[in-house]
Parts: sequence; C-alpha cells; structure tokens
Amino acid sequence: MATIIGGIGTSHVPTIAMAFDRGKQADPDWAPLFAGYEPAAAWLADKQPDVLVFCANDHATTFFFDHYPTFALGVGDEYAIADEGLGPRPIPRLRGHAALARHIACSLVEDEFDLTIFQGLPLDHGLHSPLTMMWPSRPDWPGQVVPLMVNVLQHPMPTPRRCFKLGHHLRKAILSYPDDLKVAIVGTGGLSHQLIGERAGFNNEPWDREFLELIERDPERLAAMSLDDFRRLGGNEGAEVIMWLIMRGAIAPAARAIHRSYYLPMTTAMAVAVFE
Repeated sequence: MATIIGGIGTSHVPTIAMAFDRGKQADPDWAPLFAGYEPAAAWLADKQPDVLVFCANDHATTFFFDHYPTFALGVGDEYAIADEGLGPRPIPRLRGHAALARHIACSLVEDEFDLTIFQGLPLDHGLHSPLTMMWPSRPDWPGQVVPLMVNVLQHPMPTPRRCFKLGHHLRKAILSYPDDLKVAIVGTGGLSHQLIGERAGFNNEPWDREFLELIERDPERLAAMSLDDFRRLGGNEGAEVIMWLIMRGAIAPAARAIHRSYYLPMTTAMAVAVFE
C-alpha cells in the first residue's frame, strides 16, 4: 500500500528559479533563501519518496482565462517545462506517475470532487521553481510527480475549507493505492504579496509568521477563514496560500514541522516548511 511520509509547504516565486539557474547560491541577497531550502532537500534525500503530489497553480501559461479549471489533475507520463517568455528552463521534463494519478482521479470523482483531467500539457514555475530547490534535477529527477493545479487566479475560486477537504480526500485516495509507494505532498504559494492595485507591494510579516504557526498547529482555523480574510491579511495574490491547506489536509493531523524558514527580500515573502 502507498504511504504518505509527510509534506512540504513552499513559495513558488519565479525569481527563485531565475536565481537557481544563474547560480546565485552564494549571492548575499539570495543565500538566506537557498539556506532555507537545504533542510527540505536533505529531508527528501533521506526519505527518498517515489512521488511528489504537487498542489500548485498555473499562471495563465497553460490554462488561460477562457478555460481555467478549478482543480486540474495531470494523469500523464511526462510534462514539458513551460515557456513563460524566456524559453523553457534548462531542466529535464518532469516524469509523471500516471497510474497513481489515475487512481487519485477515480477516487476524488467518486468522492464528488469534479476534476479537469489533463495530459501532455507543460507546467510552469508554480511547480518547478521550488522543485529545483529541493530535488536534484541532474542527470534526471529522482522520482515522479503528480500535478494538481488549483485555480487561485480567476473568480470564483475554491474556498479555504474546500481546499482543506480536498486534502482529506486526497489522503484517502493515496492511502488506498495498492502498490508500495512513498509519497510526499507539496503545497505551494505565497506568502504575503500583492502585485496589483493601491496595495501593490504589500507584505505582512506578522501574518506570515502566524500563518506558518497555524498551518502546523491549527489548520482548522485557517480553513474556517474566508478568501477575503486571506486577501486582507496577506494581499490579493497572497491568498494563494490556500493551496498549503490541501497539503496539510493530506498529511497526518498530528504531523509537526521539523523545519521552517522565512525570508522577505523583495515583493514576495518566501517560506518553506517541512512536516513529518
């Protein structure tokens, strides 16, 4: 039977990928961020999961606003790296675990979560910008991914409660998979930032740190909040941290953070946390 070894919450800022690809690990402006990911990378290297189920969002790269699904699950064997304007990143294509993904799809639909199912579509920085910080991509990725793309761009968006419930059912689906697989859940997004309107450039470090405490100790309180609460406290785009609730709902309720880091160098507050 498949097991869930834990989860990771992480920001997915595109500049993370740019810093990685340009070798900025020793740059004083970037070194604290890279240092924050080192324990997450060490944890993955030690636990050696077969599959990462990745809860992320597409940034109008593959799914545009004329066909933007609420929840889209990739069930393919491979995913190209999306070209977001500068050409695809120089990293290998992502390898999918189609059998597990299709099992998850059947289980979630049976539990009345209506999904968009996709194959053969490229994935953008929402997934691979944090992935390269934690998983070595050379000569190839050490495992496979199952991408679960979440609408946090176009209204109506799923509520925090809906995301937390999806995590519970995702856990049920994975644990019922008959083959022996070690699975880790990754939830991405945020932390506080706003890119538009009168509050462009907004950050809220006290809220970010409270969120990191609550996602570990009291995720029910976060699930009970509204999207407007998340926008008010964390900025318009900061509300995308509801994807961390999918991860938190999918791992054991008693899981605790064994690592947590926070860095606010520019527009977006960046964080990574490992739960076991």
